[in-house]
Amino acid sequence: MELKSTSFGKHLAQHPYNRVRLLHAGVEVSGDKHQYIIPFNQIIAIHCKRGIVWGELEFVLSEEQVVRLHGTEWQETQQFYHYLQKTWQEWSQEMGTICATVLGQQTQALEQIVSRDNWFQLNELASLQESIREAFTALPLPLVRLDEFNACRDDYHRCLQWLDQGPARVIDRNQQWADRMLDLHRAFFNTIESTPLNLAQSRAVINGERALLVLAGAGSGKTSVLVARAGWLLRRKETLPEQILMLAFSRQAAEEMDERIHARLGVEDIKAWTFHALALFIIRQGSKKSPVISQLESDSQVGRELLITCWREQCSQKKAQAKGWRQWLVDELSWELGEGDFWQDDRLARRLSTRLERWIGLMRMHGGSQTQMIEQAPESIRDIFTKRIRLLSPLLKAWKQALKEEGAVDFSGLIHQAVDVLQKGRFISPWKHILVDEYQDISPQRARLLDALRQQNRRTSLFAVGDDWQAIYRFSGAEINLTTTFDERFGPGAQCTLDTTYRFNQRIGEIANAFVQQNPHQLPKPLNSVVKGTKKSVLILPESMLEALLNKLSGFALPEEKILVLARYHYLRPTLLDKAATRWPTLNMNFMTMHSSKGQQADYVIIIGMSGGKAGFPAPTRESVIEQVLLPQPEDFPDAEERRLLYVALTRAKQQVWLLEDEANPSVFIDTLRRLGVPRAKKP
Repeated sequence: MELKSTSFGKHLAQHPYNRVRLLHAGVEVSGDKHQYIIPFNQIIAIHCKRGIVWGELEFVLSEEQVVRLHGTEWQETQQFYHYLQKTWQEWSQEMGTICATVLGQQTQALEQIVSRDNWFQLNELASLQESIREAFTALPLPLVRLDEFNACRDDYHRCLQWLDQGPARVIDRNQQWADRMLDLHRAFFNTIESTPLNLAQSRAVINGERALLVLAGAGSGKTSVLVARAGWLLRRKETLPEQILMLAFSRQAAEEMDERIHARLGVEDIKAWTFHALALFIIRQGSKKSPVISQLESDSQVGRELLITCWREQCSQKKAQAKGWRQWLVDELSWELGEGDFWQDDRLARRLSTRLERWIGLMRMHGGSQTQMIEQAPESIRDIFTKRIRLLSPLLKAWKQALKEEGAVDFSGLIHQAVDVLQKGRFISPWKHILVDEYQDISPQRARLLDALRQQNRRTSLFAVGDDWQAIYRFSGAEINLTTTFDERFGPGAQCTLDTTYRFNQRIGEIANAFVQQNPHQLPKPLNSVVKGTKKSVLILPESMLEALLNKLSGFALPEEKILVLARYHYLRPTLLDKAATRWPTLNMNFMTMHSSKGQQADYVIIIGMSGGKAGFPAPTRESVIEQVLLPQPEDFPDAEERRLLYVALTRAKQQVWLLEDEANPSVFIDTLRRLGVPRAKKP
């Protein structure tokens, strides 16, 4: 069947199309120079319009494209239109039936996924949405027409919702599933630890994202969550005990976790490792080597003596080396050196030995060549960094030679070798679930080890518990960005927060939280306390009041109540404490640095050394050019890590904190705390 423009209509319209012909499943519109075949599956609508003299046919296509035929005799136009419309609609009904079948199958698959008795991971959403898009592409009707067919409409909109609102749908679905699990397994969450888990802890435990960061504020029960997570995986039969890998940063933390796991879960096959112990295991299993930890690592004095011996040899044998070291120590570190053979000065050697150990450690941790290290340096300090690296080069060579002769490895070498074994496929990871404690202390080197483990099995989940507010180990290579940009490194995942602390009262929490969050780079989170506290729970006192404060404490502190005296440096330990055992025999008191106090808690905390200046707190930046290049870059916020260090100190206390200030030269943090509402008193 065909419809043509009249001769006169064709002449007046001057349109590229003047003829339309009905095909088996489409139409052909053509003119003297143009021909266009339009399949029925591209047509959205067909309109028939009457002009002043002639008729007009209009084919509406996708993307608002319209094809028109002008100048046809009106009666013929009507007849052609009705026949075409009937044919097109009959075809559409047939295709609608096919669409309904395809959409029904897709919806069925959707329902099966949604109704599964497990967590729906965000990374599954992408494949689900791709499946929907493929189904839509396979449909013989334009998507915009599906609403016309009753059999298609509901299934189409259900699929469309998962495309348009995918993340929200996943969250809603998981929320409903989690609510069911919390109700069904209430006894588990009430008894897995000595006290019932709260709602935030329980939700973190059952969150099944492949990469999950649990932000655990001070005293919020992170160890309880790690233990319960392992117990939940076993209870749900998602894994075997030997397929759970638990990682801690110190041997003591790993041993404590082992004891807790065994006591609460009653299983022996879950083992907590340090990163170094894990690396050693991987190397031994994946190669013919059986490395041991070098004496250079196990005995710092041995490592320092090696470096100083090599340093002295270099200075005595090469004048250029001696000159370079003199310039470094004088110009950059502002050390005073004697004339002549300064390297023979034992006091200077002891002082330098800790620096050398640190610098060589950073170079070993980097793992790259000297050229790669130099390329990493900013242009402004590259020349001076190159000179420093070349001075350290003989010491690094001596360190490596000592390792070779001993047939041993240092800690940095352990991690590098383990990553290499994994990447070459010489060791296949048996672990399906990796649980990491104190994740905020992760370094790029350790993160690469996690990457290598997960690369072997894309289905391996990472459950990381940490607190970026307590990230205080940048000096040892920890990089806070690995926490604050967790999802960027480990792919689609989630973040949840433990929002209740069981350690300190609300007043201590308000001050500490407000103080640390003045740095906009910290991840915001709520942290509520179960005890209210008073306005004097955090108090500023003159440093001269330490003795008076201890006298007062001895009058009301119970023997079982712990007191911590904290300072930025070891050497700030008050001599007054030398007589504490006899002067205040009932006080259960310890002194430690703020860094050492991490993981500790006490009823009362006394923070001393709140002064300004070179020996003050916050500590002024003293990094050499080596640290500036080889350590992770700090945040662009004044005293960011020192601020977190004070947060750690404040949050060791359950009941009360006293900050002892140097009234003549107070720390800048004192003014900040005063503005946050911390009162100042003249006496305890």
